[in-house]
Amino acid sequence: MCGNSRGTAIPTVQIDNKRTRVTEWRFPARGDNTGWHKHAYDYVVVPLFTGVLEIETPDGKRITAQMTHGVPYYRNLGVEHDVINGNDFECAFVEIELLEQAASA
Repeated sequence: MCGNSRGTAIPTVQIDNKRTRVTEWRFPARGDNTGWHKHAYDYVVVPLFTGVLEIETPDGKRITAQMTHGVPYYRNLGVEHDVINGNDFECAFVEIELLEQAASA
């Protein structure tokens, strides 16, 4: 994640090398958030819970995104948002940033 403003979620970097950065994001309580940020790399998220995240977008909208434990999703670089725990329980996900550009075929 790049350009992060301070949120209340707890990031723990697990791997950080030339090719990938893997961070666990833990949200202890409802309303905890990552802080506003813009992704500088393509990334994959793997939820470690089943429930919802609320995504606040630059235009002020708040979207509810359903998460399923272990079911990953992919996003391209450039996404800008604040991610918020919308559950009445602690939740977490693993974010895998792809620091190298894909090789041309």
